[in-house]
Amino acid sequence: MPTPRHELVRIPAGSGPAAVHMEGMLELPAEPFAVVLFAHGSGSSRFSPRNGYVATELRRAGMASLLIDLLTPEEDQDTNARFDIALLTDRLATAAAWLRRHPSTAPLPLGLFGASTGAAAALRVAAGARNGAVGAVVSRGGRPDMAGTDALQRVASPTLLIVGGADDVVLDLNRAAYAQLHCEKSLSIVPHATHLFEEPGTLEEVARLATAWFAGHLGPATCN
Repeated sequence: MPTPRHELVRIPAGSGPAAVHMEGMLELPAEPFAVVLFAHGSGSSRFSPRNGYVATELRRAGMASLLIDLLTPEEDQDTNARFDIALLTDRLATAAAWLRRHPSTAPLPLGLFGASTGAAAALRVAAGARNGAVGAVVSRGGRPDMAGTDALQRVASPTLLIVGGADDVVLDLNRAAYAQLHCEKSLSIVPHATHLFEEPGTLEEVARLATAWFAGHLGPATCN
């Protein structure tokens, strides 16, 4: 009988002097029907308690998760690298390609979950994906505006933007980005939540919304 598994992974990225390894944790429930790749925001990491909580809830619902550091510890000290959307996009695309080759995840539909600047990278990866390679995208308190108008207009993957109702500036940016998306889309505003969803019950609502979105677009009934 299948059992849950976890694997510490090191994914090579770049080449020559710029070559690095991205470290992450791949966790699979007993019989996953999809896998969700997490893109963290600037200054965060795969140990983010918020993304970790969401990933746990996704696994409860039957989805595997890969939480990965797109930047090395040295790069993460560089403010320019933290906000280098092109670099983050390239690293995230590399991790997504790795998942499509890994024996445990290759057959599974892929979702992307992005927080803060990670949301911009997730949307750029989705914009460049072909033949439904990215089945769905969720942004939590993200900066989809940083993906750029061209990328936003090319996204075909169903996209959910989750924003705190008290996160005024980011909410305005998400509304503007939402208007530029031409895919199936939804904007969910969590009442009273600030940027980090620290208020009681707000992170739970993020997890509920993300789980429903991914299950609805990556679940077995949608992949036949």
